[in-house]
Amino acid sequence: MSPTTATAPRHRRASRAPALPSEFQPRRLARRGLWAVAALAALVLIAVLAPGLGQVRDLLADATPGWLMLAVLLEALSFVSYVVMFRPVFCRRMSWRTSWNIAGSELAMGSLVPASGAGGLVLGAWALHQTGMPGERIARRSVAFFLIKSSVNFFAVAVLGALMALGLVGPDEPLWATAGPAIAAVLTIALVVLVPRLGPGEDPPPGASGARRAVAATRRAVIGGTAEAVAVVRSGDLLVIGGAVGYWAFDNAVLWATFHAVGASPPLAVILMGYLIGQLGGLLPIPGGVGGIDGGLIGTLIVYGAPAAETTAAVLAYRVILFWLPLLLGMSSFAGLRRQLGRERGLELSPELA
Repeated sequence: MSPTTATAPRHRRASRAPALPSEFQPRRLARRGLWAVAALAALVLIAVLAPGLGQVRDLLADATPGWLMLAVLLEALSFVSYVVMFRPVFCRRMSWRTSWNIAGSELAMGSLVPASGAGGLVLGAWALHQTGMPGERIARRSVAFFLIKSSVNFFAVAVLGALMALGLVGPDEPLWATAGPAIAAVLTIALVVLVPRLGPGEDPPPGASGARRAVAATRRAVIGGTAEAVAVVRSGDLLVIGGAVGYWAFDNAVLWATFHAVGASPPLAVILMGYLIGQLGGLLPIPGGVGGIDGGLIGTLIVYGAPAAETTAAVLAYRVILFWLPLLLGMSSFAGLRRQLGRERGLELSPELA
């Protein structure tokens, strides 16, 4: 066998490694990471050095290590729950290694790219496209995954807000702070359920502009993805439902644990309601949501009666864990995904998503 023949397979294997989109090139991610770390460090420095926050500093300095370790464990369980949910939504025959690599990479991007995890879904869509999964199917399932993951929050707001309004759980709060969010959540759920009735619309005519074709494709993805989300939930798949609930519940429990770490124990209903509404700050276009989520959580929890100093300390500890643990676990997944895409043509995906 000639040297040229012997080295040809190696060359072909190396050439199959796909190039990352510009948004996820290592240098660009490193810059985003530096910005996010700087923003988080500035937030912590404000708490450590700003006048008038001496009690917050004391609470953080005296935080109970055991509760903080429990918080880290709970965040790891939230990470695992996301992976568990990811696999059956996109492809039931996907290997768990592939699911871990793609879903973990998404969570890592969530610490660096703003827009409440949407950046991570973009990376996941790219990785699935490299496996040969059709683009329209990826778009529909990405919409379905996002809706299922987010729906737990809205159902929880509806149920918890109603219970608080009736005085069955939590402290006595005005109706605008209990029934108001519950009604808004119910209306949102109803609108999502009705979205498939709009239909996919007509295909754009030949020669239509790129913008018009993009709008039509987006509408098909949203309509189809919403219908698939409803169908998946109605099917009662335990991995999907358990993963979605676990992702939400364990992350809530991290905040509960950090409150206990600083010596506070507000009613669970207050923590849950503050978490559910305060997380909306993550929609702000800030790397890792640093500042947006923190401000939303602290403000909402205080409105619902949590003590100010303890809340600030607990949220800061929560945000450090929420930023670093998914990033560290997810970057390992991201490295594994790049190696896997370079070695394997199909990543063991089934052509069907049943």
